[in-house]
This record gives sequence, C-alpha cells and structure tokens, in this order.
Amino acid sequence: MLLSSVDLETENDLEKRAPVETVNTFGSFSSRTSSEPLNSENESSRRLLASSNTVASTMFERIRGQTNNEYAEVYTNDDDSDTDLAIDSKKQNILDKIEVKSEHSLAYEAVPPLLISVAGLMLAGWLLDIVQYWPVFTKVTELFVLVPVLLNLKGNLEMNLASRLSTLSNLGELDKPSVRYALVWGNLAVLQVQSLIVGAIAGLFSFLEGVVFHSDHVSTYSESILVIVASMVCAALSSMILGTFMCVLIILCRRFRINPDNIACPMASSLGDLLTLIILATCGEILLQYLHTYVSTAMFFILAASIPLWVRFVWSNQTVHDLLVSGWSPLFMAMVIASMAGLVLERYIEHYNGLALLTPVLNGIAGNLGSIYASRISTRLHSGEEENYRHSEIVLFLVHIPIEIVFLIFAWWFDVGHVNLSWSFSITYLFVSIICVAFTLILSKRLTLWLWHNEYDPDNYSLPYITAIVDVVGTGLLAFSYWGLSEIGLHVENHIKKPHH
Repeated sequence: MLLSSVDLETENDLEKRAPVETVNTFGSFSSRTSSEPLNSENESSRRLLASSNTVASTMFERIRGQTNNEYAEVYTNDDDSDTDLAIDSKKQNILDKIEVKSEHSLAYEAVPPLLISVAGLMLAGWLLDIVQYWPVFTKVTELFVLVPVLLNLKGNLEMNLASRLSTLSNLGELDKPSVRYALVWGNLAVLQVQSLIVGAIAGLFSFLEGVVFHSDHVSTYSESILVIVASMVCAALSSMILGTFMCVLIILCRRFRINPDNIACPMASSLGDLLTLIILATCGEILLQYLHTYVSTAMFFILAASIPLWVRFVWSNQTVHDLLVSGWSPLFMAMVIASMAGLVLERYIEHYNGLALLTPVLNGIAGNLGSIYASRISTRLHSGEEENYRHSEIVLFLVHIPIEIVFLIFAWWFDVGHVNLSWSFSITYLFVSIICVAFTLILSKRLTLWLWHNEYDPDNYSLPYITAIVDVVGTGLLAFSYWGLSEIGLHVENHIKKPHH
C-alpha cells in the first residue's frame, strides 16, 4: 500500500485527531458502518468507508483542524497516475473546510435569507388573497384544498435538495467539474421524478378531500383532471426553476466561502411558495379555458409517460440512483401531520382577526430556523465532525426575536392582515414565537441525531418531519393564544365580512 502524507504542522503539535469521515464521492449518503478505534490516542474515532469512482481508489483520512492549520494523511490502495491528483484534491478540500467561515458567521449569514423568507411568506399570502377570486378558484373549489397540500409536499422536496447539496458542497464534492455535473443534473432529475409523482398524488388527494368534506359541490371528471394536471405541471415546472436556482446559489456560496447550510433552506422555502402559487394560478386559468375538452386528459398522459424517462435517466446516474427509493415516507407522513394544522386553521381562520397572516409567518420562521440547524448538524455528521450545539442554538434563538419585531412593526404600520396589534397581543405573539422556536431547535437536534444513529440520512428524512410538526405546534399555540386573549376580554374576533360573489 502506498502511503502519502501531507504535513502542514509538526507531528509533535498534534494532541488529538478528529474522527475519520465517510464520504461517498458521488454524494449519496445512506448509512454508516460500525465504529472502530483508530489508535490509542482516540478510542472514540469512527471509520466510515465508501468507494470513490472519481479517483478509482479507497481513501481514509485523519483530520485535525485548527484555526489556520491542518494535518492530513491520505492512504490509497493503488499506485496509478491518479494518486497525486487524489492527494492534492483531498488536501485542497481539507484546507477549504478551514477557509469556510466558522460558526461566528451564522448570525449575519442567516438573517438576510430569513428576512427574505418573511417577505416571501407575506407576498404569498397577499397573492393567495388575490387569486382566490379568479374564475378557476371560484369554479373549481378543490384548488383551495390543493394549495396547502402542494405547498407542503413541494416545499419539502426543495428543502431536501438544498440540504443534500449543502452537505456535498461543504464536503468539497462539488469542486471537481465532472462530479459537480453528475451531481447537479442527477439531483435535478430526481427532483422531476419526485415532483411529478407528488403533484399527481397531491392533486388526487385534494380532489377526494374536497368531495368528502364539501359534498354540496358536484364535481365532474373535467374538474378532477384539471386539478391533477394543474398540480403536476405546477410541481414539475416550479421544481425545475427553483431547483436550478438552488444549485447555482449553493455553488456560488462555495465559491465565496459562505456556508450554504445557513442560506439554502430558507431561500427554498420562501421562494418556493411564491413561485408555486404563481404557476398554479396561471396554469389553472389556462386549463379552465379548455375545461370541457380533452386537453387536460392528453396533458396528463404526456406527463405520466415522462416519469419512466426521468426514472431511467436517474437510474443510469450512479451518484443519485439510490434516491429513487429513499425519502418517500417522510414526505407523505409530513402531509398527514400537516393536515392537522390545516384543520385547526380552517376552524379558526374566519373567527380570529389576523390569524391567516400570523400563522404562515410564525410557522415559516420557526421552520426555517429548524431547517438551518438540522442542515448544519447533518453536514457535521457526514464530515465526521461535531456541531457546536450550544452556540448554534443561542444564535438561532436570538436572531428570530428582532425578525419577529420587524414583522410586527411592518404589519402594524401598513395594517397588513387587519391585525389588532395592541401591546398585550404583541407581547403574547412574541411569547408564542419564543416557545415555538425553542421547541423547534430542540426537535431539530434530537430528531436529526436520532435519524443518524438509526442509519437514516437526515438530509432526506429530517426536514419534512420538522416542518410538519412545527406547523401543528405553531398553529395550535397561536389559536390557543387567541382563545386566551378573547377570554380575558381583548377583542381579537374577526368582524370583517367576506365579500360576496
């Protein structure tokens, strides 16, 4: 066996070594192997083994990172011409880890995308308030049921993509052009498979739910196929646009030494809702013009026939083909869990003033903070390092308070959502948000670690559960606070009459 070592500091200066990292060079993380000690100095070190077709060799790496120094030993079991290139590549990846900004950058990297996410949530709510009076929404009322279901499922797909690519970027797997090309196109193809299937299921689910719970509305075949096709077209098109944007964003973050874990998930969440609503409303209006023709039926068969083609493309890509069979269960479990929040919101949304505005913002901010934390933990676990839990929790907890205050001031100044922002109500809302964010950070940490220790990839499993549970907890807490304030005599009931059509 050929031994090559890169000494960036003297051997005597080494007090300990960090764990061996397990990286599948193609970026598909699925499980870990059993632990074993590396030497007497570090009995807790773990070895995680993965093959690398990029350099045609098996590598092990012992890393010890300091502020400006790094020590690495690279072992390879072949002596071909790729050995030197492999060593140089791994050395550069190690150095890049040190150059990426530390935890101290978390606050100022996370605040801008969180503010953008709040703006995106408010714009999405404003847009929904406008398009709900469009002809397609008044004639095909099942689209109202489709909106929250589709937003939940699609949002989880794009956040999973952002989390996966962020982990790969921080591990240096996107640095080599050939590997980056395979990973990006492979993940975009996976996203198309998932979005088409999710779109069809969301459309069918929302239509059946509308038939069951709104029996006074007589639904036809033409309306049902319109809902399903609109959902599939919206899911596929918005996933392609937003997926491409996320890939470019994460690559740029890597180039400018910004941690994508702090940025990608909030951007995917906020922009995804807004883009999905725009495409859904536009597509629905176009299909409504051909309601009693076979246009929707023909489009359904075309979209359904494209799924096997995307599957074949993904299966031929060794970097991502295992994603075809993993990560489906949390998507649909999250849909069921989030439907509970929808039932609570549907019951109280017309009764309490401003609930429609505050609920998505409260849940969105908490969910985005949880996604940042879970994504950071997942990256650390894949790299064999340990997250600075205390520091990250304190920073993420503190940054949400000024963001909530800015949102309340904005809502009060522009009278957004007709919220009665008295001092008692504002303090109550901030107290609810503090409880919700604290719960979210605890949930994100424990769930991500539990999934990892049970050999589930957190990048594919954690975020759907986190966002769905946060939706239920946040909506329940907010509705309970409204009820409590009304019981003590504060006027929070909604006296605004809905317009007649």
